[in-house]
Amino acid sequence: MAKSAGAPAGEMLPSTDGIPPADLLRAYATMVLARTVDERCLTLQRQGRIGFYVPMQGQEAAQVGCAWALRPEDWIFPAYRELAVALVRGITVRTLLDQFIGSAADESKGRQMPNHYGYRRFNYVTASSPVGTQISHAVGAAMAARRKGDAIVTVTFFGDGTTSSNDFHAGLNFAGVFRAPTIFFCQNNQWAISMPRDRQTRSSTLAEKAVAYGFPGVVVDGSDVNAVYRAVVAARERALAGEGPTLIEAQVYRLGPHSTSDDPRRYRTDEELAAWKEKDPLARLKHELRESGLLDDAADARIWETAKEAVAAAVKEAEAQPPVDPMTLFDDTFATRTPQLEAERTEFGELLRQGVLHP
Repeated sequence: MAKSAGAPAGEMLPSTDGIPPADLLRAYATMVLARTVDERCLTLQRQGRIGFYVPMQGQEAAQVGCAWALRPEDWIFPAYRELAVALVRGITVRTLLDQFIGSAADESKGRQMPNHYGYRRFNYVTASSPVGTQISHAVGAAMAARRKGDAIVTVTFFGDGTTSSNDFHAGLNFAGVFRAPTIFFCQNNQWAISMPRDRQTRSSTLAEKAVAYGFPGVVVDGSDVNAVYRAVVAARERALAGEGPTLIEAQVYRLGPHSTSDDPRRYRTDEELAAWKEKDPLARLKHELRESGLLDDAADARIWETAKEAVAAAVKEAEAQPPVDPMTLFDDTFATRTPQLEAERTEFGELLRQGVLHP
């Protein structure tokens, strides 16, 4: 059970059982799919087939456990590392790859940098690169939902480095004062790019920062999918009961680089990485499933093979799409294009036809 940093000594938040056994194998398959997509996208970026990628290897259990505890009507405000959350929500690998590549099939028409996606129909808000900006947005959306009478929560994801940002403190303070139905989900992966956790704050935990703002902070083992699920279920129940927000610190480790622009070998040791690999969340859940009789080697091999085949097919389909039509540059700003914008569009189209500009 997760310990509450905002409760008196020894007091625990209400808890439930973990992910139902009937769903646990699907949760594992989702984690396997997330790991498979992650590894393939790193390769695609190194090959120059996508421009940028933010890996999440090592954080699968935290993300799947959290997302599994939510409802489709709940709103997600991600950072840029929540691939497994997107998969649980039902966003397909092909849809994500269309965005990473930026083809004509990309629903954002190539207007966001790769790995910064969002989809209204999934209540999944577009990610932005500046850390922490999504926190205030999540609190505002939660307040709006409460005024409308919608029985939902908002969940915002961020890393340990974000707890030093202005938006973190402003968002938590506002949420605490007005009891916003928001879950603040911090994936403490021990490194804010090259800044280690022990240089980020003198606080013994990140979760205890919630105490100053008047609501509970919970520390949970982020490699345990069921522990994360229980913590989020409890936080959601509190929020819907009008008891306000919860800060959850899922302690995880980023096994790969911060992004494809980063070289973690410059600031962390091989020994540290090896120690955390022993706590791989996929290996942990696989062991638990085997012990409970829900998984054997043959079934596990099928899960991995199915994931690899699905990702390979999605990559092939996504790369077969044409590039974004340059003329869409003038769409979506106004319901009806202004005369000036129409003139600029006509001129731009003529330059393309003359070959002066190249798409």
